[in-house]
Order: sequence, then structure tokens, then C-alpha cells
Amino acid sequence: MDVSKPETGTPFGPVKQIEAGVLDNGYVEAGPADGPAVVLLHGWPYDIHSFAEAATLLAVAGHRVIVPFARGYGTTRFLSDDTTRNGQQAALAVDVVELMDALGIEQAILAGFDWGARSACIVAALWPERCTALVSVSGYLIGSQAANAAPLPPRAEYAWWYQYYFATERGRAGYAQHRREFSKLIWQLASPRWAFDDAAFTRSAAAFDNPDHVAIVIHNYRWRLGLAAGEPHYDRLERSLADAPAIRVPTITLEGDANGAPHPEATAYAQKFSGKYEHRVITGGVGHNLPMEAAREFATAITDAGRL
Repeated sequence: MDVSKPETGTPFGPVKQIEAGVLDNGYVEAGPADGPAVVLLHGWPYDIHSFAEAATLLAVAGHRVIVPFARGYGTTRFLSDDTTRNGQQAALAVDVVELMDALGIEQAILAGFDWGARSACIVAALWPERCTALVSVSGYLIGSQAANAAPLPPRAEYAWWYQYYFATERGRAGYAQHRREFSKLIWQLASPRWAFDDAAFTRSAAAFDNPDHVAIVIHNYRWRLGLAAGEPHYDRLERSLADAPAIRVPTITLEGDANGAPHPEATAYAQKFSGKYEHRVITGGVGHNLPMEAAREFATAITDAGRL
């Protein structure tokens, strides 16, 4: 364990650390240790605090709730300085499986948004035996470099402006220098009707001080565009993901009615879920950070998905 990491307290309680795969993974845990497991996965630029209220609701309902910091966030560290700071989708999904292995969790309901929804979808598609049910904000998010090579209509390209900024060295330097201001702007654009306060943002923004954060974020978006290579040992998984595999575990997809971030229409991905499936639109000005903006609805979807 890296002793330079602070002893961090959260609304959930203290952050724990466990070695899992290439990571010393920081995570929080709530609920009974023998309850049915739920793993909640955050995205960019967010962190575990997106799930503070939802995790409490799920714990009260009897679930064992695990909320990890993704690689490059919070107290999660790489075990070796020599490990590639890789943000490709397969690496992030493997992190989830390896964390479950380290914690002795054979199966769990997986739920997430943004990067976390993508990781949850990948685990559900490639390791369905590990996923009892899935809750994915913005639906089916598995992608590939080949699919991302196709140009989008101009308005859709405009929505991805930050991805193209990150493709430049100016973008890397700008994000490194202004990561909090940049992330706050994304919160505002992605959730235009959410009046979050400075305290809420500051709690999450502390996770972006991770020494690997910039490298992981930049690699993630450059990899999507084919501007950065992945690691060869993920090639087999990426070939499987490039086929856009169907997800057959019970699934509920969610969308906020005021999501300002790029996201597909539900009709574009409904056929990718071949098992029991529901789609829900959460109204009331709910944006991209749906688990935080609509915690009760998010938690309800998780308990409902477990009963599908």
C-alpha cells in the first residue's frame, strides 16, 4: 500500500484498500457482508460520491454495496510504476472482475454511469456468470476503435468537443493544469438543470488529484479514436467487444430527461439486450450524473433489476 495516500473519510465511512490485479484499489463498502452484492461504478469526471445516497438506500435494503475508485481516481494506485497507464475500455472492465475476485464476490448486480456503465456492460456481456443483473445509465455503451472511426453528424461531433481537445498535447496540458475547472464545466454542461453546490463538486474533485488521473483520462479518449494503442493482452477482449455482443442478463437502462452529455437514443440499443429488459426515463430535469441527481430512482432500478 502507498503510505502517501491520505486516510480518507466519506459519507460511506473510511476508504478501504485491496490489491486486485494491477491495482491497489480504493473502495468503500456499505451494508451487511452476507447481503447480495451490488457494485457501483462511476465515470468521468465523477467519483464514488455520486453513489453516496443510493448506496445508503441499498445497504438499508440489505445489499452488500461496493463502490470502487476507478483506476486514476481517488486512492486507487497502480502496484507498479512500470504498468502502462491504460484507460482503454477492456482494462477498466477487467479491473471490475479482478476487484470482485479479490473481495470474494462471485456474482453481483452491476450498476453505473458514463465510464462505469460501459465497464458494467462489458462485464455483463463477456462474463455474464459474474453479473446477476445490470443497471446501465444511457444504455449499451460498448464501443470499438473501428466504430469510433466513423464520422458523426456535425451537431453530434460538436458534443464530443472535449474528446478532440484531449487528442492534442495542448489538451493534455490544459486538463492537467485546469482539471478542476474543466471537470466543473463538464458537470454543468452534462447536467444543465442540476443546481449542484460547490461542496458537492469539491468532494468529488479531490479524486482527480490522483497522480495517474490525467494519464488515464487522456489515454481513454485517445484510445477511442485510435490515437493511442491499447495493451496487447487486451486484444482478444477488444475483438469480442468490436462485435457488439448482446447482453442477456436482466437489465434496466436509465436516462435522465435533461442529459446534456452525448448519449444514444434508447431505440438505438434496445435490441442489444436479449434477456429481460426495461428502459426508464427519469424526469424532473435529471442530467448525466443520474445516480446522484436521482438517487432513489437509481437505487430502485437496482433492486428491481435483481427481481426481473
